[in-house]
Order: sequence, then structure tokens, then C-alpha cells
Amino acid sequence: MESLMVDMVQYDCPYIDTTIDHDVSFTGLHWDYNTARQQFESRVLVKGDSVDALDQGLSALREHHNHTDYRLLSRRGDQAIIKNAVGQTSAMRAIRENGGYLTGAFEASEGSERWHIGFDRNEAVGDALSELDRHNDFTVESQATISFEDYFDVIKNVDTAKSVLDAVRGLTETERRTIQRAMGAGHYETPRGATVTDLATEFDVSTTAVSKNIRRGERKLLTALVDAMDDVER
Repeated sequence: MESLMVDMVQYDCPYIDTTIDHDVSFTGLHWDYNTARQQFESRVLVKGDSVDALDQGLSALREHHNHTDYRLLSRRGDQAIIKNAVGQTSAMRAIRENGGYLTGAFEASEGSERWHIGFDRNEAVGDALSELDRHNDFTVESQATISFEDYFDVIKNVDTAKSVLDAVRGLTETERRTIQRAMGAGHYETPRGATVTDLATEFDVSTTAVSKNIRRGERKLLTALVDAMDDVER
């Protein structure tokens, strides 16, 4: 399978048009193509820079000429989950008609959209990108050949991967900066490139504070990694 990550500007996409005029972003949680209606039906996470921005963004999206079937599923503060449908855009058509398909969540913000796209055949990629170039502006940010075995391995272990990501996100800003700097300075190498005292001097805090930040951060990360060892099949 050929896997691409593409940053794209479409000129007929409700999500992109809305992010140009309003401080909101969209992340596709689930989608399905309705062949009979020729539209993509999705559940989408919408985030606003503020409550007012979210209100204005949702209103603009509902009124877009290429948007239908809006339904608000839940809302909390400046975030909402909606169920909606979008008519097939030229980019969607170019990808689908050349055997392509979405392999991950789409993300729209600040006037562009990031797609994760897969193709079963390598030769289909060039045809799809050539057709895509007719009516859209885009940049291929990455392209890789992935075996279906590797792809299914990721899918099978997605919950484990999420747990590790949640552990990373659970670090405080101080823990994150301390561990990143410790790694970069060679604290974990043998012999050490930087001691706790060196790090304390750099951060202008006590050695006790640095040591505690490192241990707390390590505990969070290692707990998730050790749990993952039990879940991942060798």
C-alpha cells in the first residue's frame, strides 16, 4: 500500500472555507461515502478558539452551499461533535476515481486540510495527483510504501498506541521540557553527557527539583510502555 500525507487547499470544501473566515478547526472522526447521494457523511470534532468562534463557525458551516444534513451530537464549551454530510468535492472525486481512500482522520484549519491517503497500487498515485492538481493546490508532505501486514498491525494495536500517546500528553510542561533536555544533553547515555546538577544549573532550579521532574515524567511514560508490553504481540 502507498501511504501519503497531503496538505491541501480545496476551493469547494465547506470545512476549508469555514476555517478561512472563522477561528475554528475540524477533525474527521468517522466518515462514509454515500454512493447514491454522492456525498461524504461524517462525524466531526469542531474546535473553536472561543465559544463565540465556535458558534460563528458552526453557523457558517451549516449555511455553506456544499454542506447538508447537519446535526449537533454534543457540545462542551468551545468544542462540539457534529454529524453532517458534504457533497463530493473535486479532490474527493480525483482520489476515489483513481482507487484512493482515506486512511486516517482529516484535519482542516487555517484555510487548508491535511489528508492521509492510501492506494493499493503505486502506479495509481501519479494519476491521482495529476488529476488533483487541476483544481486544487497541494503539497505531498510524506509518502511511504507500507505492507498490509504493517498496516493491520497498527490497526490491531491502536488502543495500545493511544495509551502511550495519552501518557505523553499527560506530562506537565515542566516534565516534558526537563525530559527532552535530559535526552538531548546525553543524560541517559553512558557515560552521562549531562548530570542532574548540569540540568539544574541550566534550568536555574535545585537538583532536587530536576530529579523529581525527571522521575515523575519517567514514571508516567514507563507505566504506559510496560502496560504496552503486555498488549503487543511479538
